[in-house]
Amino acid sequence: MKTYMVILPLSSATILVSLPQGADAQFVVGSVISSTVGRVIRAIDLEVQRLQNQTIWLQNAQKALENQLSKLKLAEISDQTQKQKDLFDNYYKELQTVKSVIAYYERVKDMTEKQAALVSQYNHAWNLLKTDSHFSADELSYMQKVYSGILEESVKNLDEILVVINSFKTQMTDAKRLQLIDKAADRVDTNCIDLKTFNNQNYTLSIQRANSENEVFTLKKYYGID
Repeated sequence: MKTYMVILPLSSATILVSLPQGADAQFVVGSVISSTVGRVIRAIDLEVQRLQNQTIWLQNAQKALENQLSKLKLAEISDQTQKQKDLFDNYYKELQTVKSVIAYYERVKDMTEKQAALVSQYNHAWNLLKTDSHFSADELSYMQKVYSGILEESVKNLDEILVVINSFKTQMTDAKRLQLIDKAADRVDTNCIDLKTFNNQNYTLSIQRANSENEVFTLKKYYGID
């Protein structure tokens, strides 16, 4: 059986894996994507939980300082009071930064969940199509190539998402981070649209080849088409 090499993301690194061609390769790639997606989502959830706890602490500290400063008379402003004001400002800036990072993480999580949905939709569609007698072996082989291409693009999407996640550990500007997120989001959306379009084309072709109204009804039910 022929094999080919594919780069798969794993946590924050990438690995080379030798895979068989065809449907088996698609299954393995899909499984690795699903596994990686699961780890990424869990990591994001843990990080967001930590940041949310930090947000609560900062909000409480900020509120305490605000209450303390409100009790001071303007005429009694001293160096110590100014230090408290500076501390208040620092808490406020840090709080805004944390909230911004949480928002970024939530958006990255949304992209990652779309990746998981893409693999799930591919598995569902392929399991239906490969047992449909309306398609020839050559047509199924062509479908395999198209689906493989979409899955390989999905691997690239995960790599880009991992780059975004790693950016939170560096001194990257918000503008640059947002640029990375927008780029990754566009790729994810494109792949999801491509998969849905290709699935619908195949479903429609099968229905068009039906020999009777009863078969049309059966196929629509088989593919979940209203």
